[in-house]
Amino acid sequence: MYFCVIFIENIKAFEFMKDKRILYVSSEVVPYLPETEISSMSFEAPRMVNKQGGQIRIFMPRYGNINERRHQLHEVIRLSGINLVVNDLDMPLIIKVASIPKERIQVYFIDNEEYFRRKATLTDEDGNLFEDNDERAIFFAKGVIETVKKLNWAPDIIHAHGWLASLLPLYLKQYYKDEPLFKNSKIVTSIYQKSFDASLNSTLVEKVRFDEIEDEHLQNLTQPNYNNLMKTAIDFSDGLIKGSQNLSEELNAYIEDCDKPVLDYQYPEAFAEAYTEFYTTQILG
Repeated sequence: MYFCVIFIENIKAFEFMKDKRILYVSSEVVPYLPETEISSMSFEAPRMVNKQGGQIRIFMPRYGNINERRHQLHEVIRLSGINLVVNDLDMPLIIKVASIPKERIQVYFIDNEEYFRRKATLTDEDGNLFEDNDERAIFFAKGVIETVKKLNWAPDIIHAHGWLASLLPLYLKQYYKDEPLFKNSKIVTSIYQKSFDASLNSTLVEKVRFDEIEDEHLQNLTQPNYNNLMKTAIDFSDGLIKGSQNLSEELNAYIEDCDKPVLDYQYPEAFAEAYTEFYTTQILG
């Protein structure tokens, strides 16, 4: 009887997610970067949807410490070649793609010589945040959205992971608010435990303001520390998932007060049913 129930539930999940389009945007994804809470779930959640018959796209930065030869990355010429404006500077966008072995899952990489060629991810060898992480976050958000526009692929759900993707909900709901491709897209953000103690460049708010995003939406970015970046993501998301078991009291309180659908932390070995139900009943329902 137990196995029969599980089988029936799996059929229901498959039917719910079949042909749904879900865009995953993450600062890190296994197997291209080491296994962490973020990189693992940024792989497992898309794999789950893929197995249920959904359509997925994964986007992440093309950091300089990702081995292009080993992972068989190659540039997609038809998607590359445009410039993105970051703080009044034209920054060329390069798109690369690779396939996760054995999974039939494609990963798109946002690349730029200035922002993503250094042989590191988000910090230097001493553990200090890169000075331009604020601009990298803006470039990443815009790069993902512009590439999805070129693909002409309208997602039902956009699921963001990691603080480097924290500006994506803001840009989607404000800078790209009149873009018809995302008219019906719902944004889900996974909130993970604090990953840095310092702050991004204090000029971040000015750089976002340059994109004519109104001041009323930028209050948390005047002090762009980890919690405030995630608060900004929370403000412009349609649903939230607690990606870590232990979040700060500040973030937990902010989540509780946001009046949005929230999925509590799910253990990695048993997340699939809860994520599927959350997507289909709380976000798409």
